[in-house]
Amino acid sequence: MTNIDFDLIVIGGGPGGYVAAIRASQLGMSVALVEDKHLGGICLNWGCIPTKALLRASEIRHMLDNLNEFGFSVSDIKIDINNITKRSRKVAAQLSSGINHLLKKNNVKVFEGFGSLIKDKSTLKKISIKKNDNVIIKSAKNIILATGARSRNLPFVSADGVNIWDYKTAMTPQKLPSSLIIVGSGAIGMEFASFYNDLGVEVTIIESLPSILPNEDNDISNIVKTNFEKRGIKIKTNTTLKSVNNKTNSVSAETFTNGKVEVIKSEIIILAVGIIANTEKLGLENFNIKIDKGHIVTNDFLETNEKGIYAIGDVTEGPWLAHKASHEGILCVENIAGRDNLKPIDKTSIPGCTYCRPQVASIGMTEAQARSSNLNLKIGKFPFLGNGKAIALGESEGLIKTIFDKDTGELIGAHMVGPEVTELIQGFSIAKKLETTEHELMHTIFPHPTLSESMHESVLDAYNQAIHY
Repeated sequence: MTNIDFDLIVIGGGPGGYVAAIRASQLGMSVALVEDKHLGGICLNWGCIPTKALLRASEIRHMLDNLNEFGFSVSDIKIDINNITKRSRKVAAQLSSGINHLLKKNNVKVFEGFGSLIKDKSTLKKISIKKNDNVIIKSAKNIILATGARSRNLPFVSADGVNIWDYKTAMTPQKLPSSLIIVGSGAIGMEFASFYNDLGVEVTIIESLPSILPNEDNDISNIVKTNFEKRGIKIKTNTTLKSVNNKTNSVSAETFTNGKVEVIKSEIIILAVGIIANTEKLGLENFNIKIDKGHIVTNDFLETNEKGIYAIGDVTEGPWLAHKASHEGILCVENIAGRDNLKPIDKTSIPGCTYCRPQVASIGMTEAQARSSNLNLKIGKFPFLGNGKAIALGESEGLIKTIFDKDTGELIGAHMVGPEVTELIQGFSIAKKLETTEHELMHTIFPHPTLSESMHESVLDAYNQAIHY
């Protein structure tokens, strides 16, 4: 065992990998992290963070259009898309360098290059790290695969960076298109729809399922649909993309809706149809590591079928969220370290956020899911129209919906659409973690005037005690 270089090697430096590496170092392990492209992964460099910088710019553009309501007037507003994207990239670069500092601070050895597993007769866990033409071999007691995922193409159309964009191209446009089609209405598709619409682009959303934001509660997705259509965004649900004719400066999309074929013309198409796990070239085929639907299978503590090899984040099963990856990383290394009283992650307690305008946030079961489980329910709803702070902000469109088990008082779901709900959802996350019932929530004193009061009122409404609506 004297030949082991590290206690743990983490392959992948995204929000799962770098968090796992830092926590392992805190627990006294010698740790190495291997990253092929950029510390912080897709989330920090091309996802979560820079997209929020872009959305902030489009929100400001929307606010400028409504300054008269607040007693201001501005003329000759100009959009510089290059400076908008430049700021977004600057934000990402700043945070990426911050990750490098954190890893150094925590004595994590960083190797630049592509890491893959090596199978030999030794009992050691070994990986090769390839950078350009140079290859080095390192060994460890344990290995965590945190290689993430990339955007998915369709069988008949792939992103080309010209007329057909993936999320990377959509984040760094050379110029604003006059029109675009977005295929897919999950979080990524809806955020890009909101961003480009606020900058004056004609947007059409194509969704094969009956509703946009199909993972959200119906009441929430319906409010977003109404808002988007009011803004001029065209939404086509129950619509399948059949083919794409990619021309020199435009595209034609053949769609199929309720038995009817329609051709939609646009300058650009954005593909937002999901992800593919990065499992290629990792050497998985030489080990007892199971793949299901393209993702690595693990147990509750993130270990694969191969003892000592773990997987976390987007390379495993969903939900594919940065905060889920980070918590998996911590759970994984604490289990490796032999910490007591560890519990598997409860996926019903993982909040999800979409940063379109209006924002969307949720946790737990939707009403449809709860009813299909034959639970007796208490459901509360409170519109932001009844909240003084929302009215003062000029953002009174939205709703907070809470779902309780009538028999136990357990909060089993919370669904929100409206101003800053992505910041509010953590209140319900804490409530679920503490196994709070309606009694504790109803007797919690919420500050006034705040948006959070709507959370309180929603709980009160579930038990027919709402005051302000």
